[in-house]
Amino acid sequence: MKKIPIAKPFFGQEELDAVLKPLKSGWVVQGPFVQELEEKFAAYTSAKYAIATSSGTSALQVSVAAMGLKAGDEVIVPAFTWVATANVVEQLGAKAVFCDVDPTTFNLDVSQLDSLLTDKTVGIIPVHLFGLSAEINFIMDWAKQHKLWVVEDAACGLGSFFQGKHVGRFGELGCFSFHPRKSITTGEGGMITTDSEELAEICRSLRNHGQGDAVGDETTPFLLNDFSRLGFNYRMTDIQGALGSAQMDKLETILAERKRVAARYDQALARLDWLQTPKVAERTAHSYQSYVTLFKGDQANQDSLPALFQERNALMFQLHENGIGTRPGTHAVFLQGYYRGKYEYDDWEYPGALIADKLSMALPLYPLLSEEDQDRVVDTVK
Repeated sequence: MKKIPIAKPFFGQEELDAVLKPLKSGWVVQGPFVQELEEKFAAYTSAKYAIATSSGTSALQVSVAAMGLKAGDEVIVPAFTWVATANVVEQLGAKAVFCDVDPTTFNLDVSQLDSLLTDKTVGIIPVHLFGLSAEINFIMDWAKQHKLWVVEDAACGLGSFFQGKHVGRFGELGCFSFHPRKSITTGEGGMITTDSEELAEICRSLRNHGQGDAVGDETTPFLLNDFSRLGFNYRMTDIQGALGSAQMDKLETILAERKRVAARYDQALARLDWLQTPKVAERTAHSYQSYVTLFKGDQANQDSLPALFQERNALMFQLHENGIGTRPGTHAVFLQGYYRGKYEYDDWEYPGALIADKLSMALPLYPLLSEEDQDRVVDTVK
């Protein structure tokens, strides 16, 4: 039986040729190909600056550090997202304060923001989950009103727009991921975007151990730089940069193919009243990093959720038995062991996130997914 994976990178001869170049040159650490990727990424997103990192998580950690996050601070994050969004806050000694999500969009429920604000709140990390923009204009206005910084978690957001503006371009900093399940990949890797020259300089320093200005001159070029900040080793290799640069050249094709596959799913699954397909909010352009559905979400309550969870799992197992890869969309972070143990959250503390955690289901989506294989997925679901 042919296996249909949940995701598959879009590689060709161009990527193979690209990664050989740094190998042949002998320069494999951060170098000219990383800079080339940064320039292409900045041009596509219309950002003044793009700073490559070793992962989407390291992009987030550099960004919150650049904003001056410290112990005792609080940062608002979605309760339904990949755990890294909250982890980067906690790792700097601050507290990740969860905001529930709307299970019809999987993004922040902005109506709850006011209730989370304290005198310790310094920022907010909205997530553009699965490629759908959060209500970023509202979030920016709210953050400005309360003098908070905004770092956008746009890990899934390459190719996603709100009112014609690319996500990751609204807050002080935007963070992207190049994990293999993302639209383009460098294996692992990430990118930070900003229009602030000062923040760009800080981020470049922080990704490279906190490196500052050179202490030598033309007569002493061999001297080491000064290290003026407490930084990280989050540099991208030139092998990854070369791969990412080749992927950027295919980005429009990749995005078009993802949207084609998503549109076929939308049409084929439209009449299944027990399966919610991805929503596209007004004034947004969805990039479909993932095609995440919700199983019987309108039936979910405290009494019915355990049985619905088992039903969803049975459906996913049937797909698995037929060689079709699925995953939950992501997880409710407050249910993870570290957060539950530290803060003693109740299961229903964030009902939207709980329902999304227990009933979401991502279907296979990637540019090379054939219509025949996609039809097999749809037929098995039905």
